[in-house]
Amino acid sequence: MCRLISILVRSGNDEAFIGATLRAISDQECPLPFEIICCDDASTDRTPEIIASFPSVTLLPRPEGAYIPGKRLNYMVRNCRGDIVVFNNADAVPQDSRWLINLVTPLLEGRADAVYGNQLPRPDADYLVRKDNLRAFGDGRIAATWHFFFSLATAAARRADLLEHPFDETLRYSEDVEWAYRRRIRIVYAPDARVEHSHNYTLDQLERRFGGEGRADAAIFGRTPPLWKEIASAAMESLRDTAFLLKHPAGLRELPLSPVRRLVQRCSHWKGGRDHARS
Repeated sequence: MCRLISILVRSGNDEAFIGATLRAISDQECPLPFEIICCDDASTDRTPEIIASFPSVTLLPRPEGAYIPGKRLNYMVRNCRGDIVVFNNADAVPQDSRWLINLVTPLLEGRADAVYGNQLPRPDADYLVRKDNLRAFGDGRIAATWHFFFSLATAAARRADLLEHPFDETLRYSEDVEWAYRRRIRIVYAPDARVEHSHNYTLDQLERRFGGEGRADAAIFGRTPPLWKEIASAAMESLRDTAFLLKHPAGLRELPLSPVRRLVQRCSHWKGGRDHARS
C-alpha cells in the first residue's frame, strides 16, 4: 500500500527550467497524495529564489562536502516520507498532468521494482540529439535490445528498497545504472510518463560525459570494449545519423559533424574504461 509519494528534485543553476518543472509537478492529477522535496547544490543563479516561490515545496539544506550523485540521492531518500520515491531532474519538465500516475502505476500494480519515464527532446534540440532521444526512449523497443539501460532523470522506486540498497557513493557517473544493475531488479519503461529533457553538448562536454560514463561502466560491468569495437560503434552510429538526417533535411547541416561527435563519444568512453582499469 502506498500512502504518500515523495518527488525528489535535485537542482544546480537550473533557473531556465526549475519553475516550469515545479509548476508541472504541482499540477499533477494523482489520486495519491505527494510531497515535493528539493535540494539545491549552491546555485549562483535564481534557482533558490524560484524554489522559494513554491510554498508547498520543501527545501532540504545542502549537505556539506563536494557533490557526489549517489550521496546526494541517499540523503534525499533518508529525508523524505513517501512509500514510493520519484526522482525527477530539475531540468526534466513533465509534459502533462498524468506524468506522475503513469510513472508510478507499474509499482502500484506490483509489476516493477523500478520504473523510468520517457524523455522527449526540447524544441531547440539538435537533430542528432533528437535522434538519440528517440532511440533511447520512444516506444522502448530499441533500448530493450541493449545490454542494459536505465535512467533516473525521471524514475520511481520503493523507498524501502532504496533504504535497504542505497546508491553507490563513490561513482561520479551512472549511479542510477549501477543501482538498477546490481540486483537484476524488474525494470519497466513507462512511455506515457513524459518529460522534456535533452542537452546540446559541445565536443568538450561530450568528451567529459562519455569519459565519465566509460569509467563508471568499467566499474559496473567489469569490462571495457576494445578500441576497435568503440570505433566500429561510432561508424555505425554515424550511418544511422545519416539515415535520420536524410529524413529530416532541416538537420542536414549537422551531418559533417556527425562522425566527429561519434568518435569523440566512443573514444572518450574507451579512454574512461582504460583509465579505470589502470587505477
